Parts: sequence; C-alpha cells; structure tokens
Amino acid sequence: MPQILIAVVVTLVIVVPVTYFASVSYCKRVAESKIGSAEDKAREIIDEAVKAAENKKRESMLEIKEESIRTKNELDKEIKERRNEIQRNERRIIQKEENLDRKLEAIEKKEAGFAAKEEEINRQKAEVSKLHEERVQELERISRLTSEQAKDYLLKMVEDDVKLDTAKLIKEMETRAKEEAGKKAREYIVTAIQKCAADHVSESTISVVQLPNDEMKGRIIGREGRNIRTLETMTGVDLIIDDTPEAVILSGFDPIRREVARIALEKLIVDGRIHPARIEEMVEKAQKEVESMIREEGEAATLEVGVHGIHPELLRLLGKMKFRTSYGQNALKHSIEVAQLSGLLAAEIGVDIRLAKRAGLLHDIGKSVDHEMEGSHIQIGVDLCRKYKESPTIINAVEAHHGDVEPQSLVACLVQAADAISAARPGARRETLETYSNRLQQLEDIANEFKGVDKSFAIQAGREIRIMVVPDQISDADMVLLARDISKQIENELEYPGQIKINVIRESRVTEYAK
Repeated sequence: MPQILIAVVVTLVIVVPVTYFASVSYCKRVAESKIGSAEDKAREIIDEAVKAAENKKRESMLEIKEESIRTKNELDKEIKERRNEIQRNERRIIQKEENLDRKLEAIEKKEAGFAAKEEEINRQKAEVSKLHEERVQELERISRLTSEQAKDYLLKMVEDDVKLDTAKLIKEMETRAKEEAGKKAREYIVTAIQKCAADHVSESTISVVQLPNDEMKGRIIGREGRNIRTLETMTGVDLIIDDTPEAVILSGFDPIRREVARIALEKLIVDGRIHPARIEEMVEKAQKEVESMIREEGEAATLEVGVHGIHPELLRLLGKMKFRTSYGQNALKHSIEVAQLSGLLAAEIGVDIRLAKRAGLLHDIGKSVDHEMEGSHIQIGVDLCRKYKESPTIINAVEAHHGDVEPQSLVACLVQAADAISAARPGARRETLETYSNRLQQLEDIANEFKGVDKSFAIQAGREIRIMVVPDQISDADMVLLARDISKQIENELEYPGQIKINVIRESRVTEYAK
C-alpha cells in the first residue's frame, strides 16, 4: 500500500511538470502567431494611412495652386483698375491746374486794374479834400464865421428845435397817457361791475310773523299779558299785536334780537305750548340757532369769495354783518360784493387777487360791533385785524378805504374803488330825496361860509363840490389851504357815504373893448 502511494506520488511529480511545460510551450506558440498577425495588420494600416496622406497632400497642393492663381488674377485685375483710376485723376488734376492758372492770370490782371483805380480814387480824394477846404474858406469869408462858430450856431439852432419838438412830444405823450389811463380805468371798472351783479334788498326795523289764526294772538299775550312781557323781556324786542289779521309784528333796531324773537315765536306757535317757562326755553334755543347761523353765514361768505385762513372770530363777526345795514344796504352783501369787485379789478391790473378779495371782505368788519364799541367802524376794524394777526397790507386797506389815511398799496386803492362802486349802484343804498337835497345844500353852505368863495356847486350826487373863488382875494397857495379847511369842516359837520371831492377853481379874466 505504501508503495502504491509512493508510485502515485512519483507519477504525479513527473507528470505535472511535463504537462506544465507542454502547456506553456503551446501558449507561447499561439501568442507568437497572434503577435505576428497583428504586426502584419499594423503595417498594412500604416501603409494605407501613408498612401491616404500623400493623396490628401497632393489634393491640397492642387487646391492651393488653384487658389493662388485665382488670387493673382483678381489682384492683377484690381491693380489694372486702380491704375486706370489714377490715370483719370491725374488727367482731372492737370485740367484743374490749368483752370487755376487761367484764373490766377485773370486775378493778376484785375489787381493791376484795382491798383490803377485806387490811385485814381486817391487822386480824387485829394482833389475833394482840396475843394472842401476851399469851400470852407469861402463860406467863412462869406459868413464872416469860423467853422467852429458856425458849428456852434448850427448846434444851438438844432438844440432849440429838438427842445421844442421834445416838449411837444412829451405833452402829447402825457395827454395820450392820461386819456389811455382814464379809458383803461373805465374799462376795468365797467368790466368788474358787469361781472359782479348783486341784488340789493333793504331790511327794515320790523319783522312779521304769520299766525295760523287770530286766536293765537290771545295765547301769545297770555293771562294778564305775562307771555308777551316774558317774550319782550327775554328778546329785547317789541311785539305789536294790532288788527292785522293772522300776523304779529316784531319791532326793534337790533336785527339779531329781532331774528331771535322771530325764530322763538315761530317755534312756540308750532309747539303750541306758550307759557313763560317754555318761552325762556325757546328763546335760548333760538339764540343758539342764530349764533350757529351767524358762523355759517361767515363761512359761506368766505367760501363764496374764495378766501381761506380767516380767524374763527373774524368769521363770526362777518356772519353778524348779515344783520347789519348801512344806508339800507346789507353790510355782509356789501362786503362780499366789494371783495368780488376788488378781485376782478386786481385781475385786470395784475395784482394779487386773493389778497385783494381778503381786504375787500374785511374792509367793513368794524361795522359788526361799532354799535357795541366806541370809535368809528374803520378804527374798530383796524384794531380787530391787528388783534387777529392780519397782514399790514390788509390793515392799511381797511384803514384807507374811506381816505382817512394814504393807501400804501394797490390793494388799498382797489378796495377804495370797489367800495365806491358797490355803494354807488342804483338801489344799493336807500336815501330819501329830502335827505339827499339837504346834504347838497349843506355842502354848498359850508363852502360859501369861507372868505374869498364866490360860488359853489355840489355835483355828482353830492360826491364832488366845485368852488369858484375870487382871484383877487385867494392866491394859488391859498387855494390849497382853502380846500383842506373846507374838507375838514365837511368831515366834522356832515355824515355821508364814501368820500367827497373838493375842487377849488381860481380863474382870472381880463376884458377890454375896442371902440
């Protein structure tokens, strides 16, 4: 058994190496055969690539030769064209040079002619200068004046003529300017009046309250007249109950109190309960309602005019002017109209429209409280405007709108004009014929009282008085003092709307007869 194993092992030892070497030699032969075939294929591929490269090279060389031949042909063609163009330009330049040469020759000929003419002109100038000197000498001999003396004489004559013509021209221009200014002023004023139309309603000192029936009169009077006494005491207004059917008349000079009484009485009539306690309650409600109405009227006036930023207290005072009249003209309506007219006039002459409207609206603000405070409505208005921080322009317009002080701005002048226009409208102010006639007569009487006055005539509805003086007694300097004294006396003795123009005329006449 061990011998078998040994034999097997020996066999294996012998067989395995032999098998290994046999397989290795076989694999080596197979690999060498594959390598040889691969080298052959590589050589074939390289040969084919070399052949293809040589073919491509020949083709490229052919293309390059063709391209170079074509480029050479194009360059030859272009060079030929450029050469032809250069030849044409050379011929054109040669022609221009020839033309320039001909022109230069012509210019040289003209210059030679100009030189000859210049010599001729210089010769003529010398002759003219010589003749001028001879003429001056001859003129000096004839006139017996030197040239300087003659020049001074001529200048003096021309100066006198120019002065005369200038004076005439200045006079004509001044006259034309005055005419144009008057015409323009009339156009502006007429335009403003036409654009601002207003209704004029004259309030009276009474108000009428309609009753549903005559039995209501007894209830208003009350037992032993207690109701009517309470109403009169609370409102300060007189109630007139007469035979007028279904109506009660309220009489009083204070329009605000009268309005409070009217509203309270109408509320009592609607309510039906009329007794002293109820009357006091209704009067308080009516007072609050009137106060609210006053503020609303002031705000409405500013909105209508287009003025903003007015102090609330001034708004309330404006509203109070609804219940204030001047010569029968409603003060608030008058102020609104003056504001509108001031704005229209300002627009015509290029002044600040809003400032003019503001001044026009506030110009009579003093009338709202002039019956409660001492002083004229102008001074009261100025104090109110200062108190509520209005601008100096507004204050001056309020102060100057009746001519008490000199206007310091165009706005103040416009307010003066607008105030006069509003007051002068037909029907704007109520005035009896007797009062009107008396004022005219008083104007003439005041003027006639002064020494040296010959005659006086009140004209233009009492807005102007013309005074004829005796020339022997009143000199030109005395006329100024006389006019001032008459204006002061008129201001002290008369009451009148607007302003009155005092026109003093002094005329000297000499009469002689030829026999």
